[in-house]
Amino acid sequence: MLDGQSFSFTERTDSLGRSVIMPYLPLTLSSGNSSVEVMALLDTGASVNVLPLGYAPA
Repeated sequence: MLDGQSFSFTERTDSLGRSVIMPYLPLTLSSGNSSVEVMALLDTGASVNVLPLGYAPA
């Protein structure tokens, strides 16, 4: 990987009160003279592979 960067995992609480640890990426969104700093979920690949219902491997 060229010019790779590391981002730490952040612990948050989901809507059911469970603790979840996810990697977040800090972003600055801007339009014209306005900007806002946000945290976006970083896509690190699937930790669980999910197949459609009824899928049967050949």
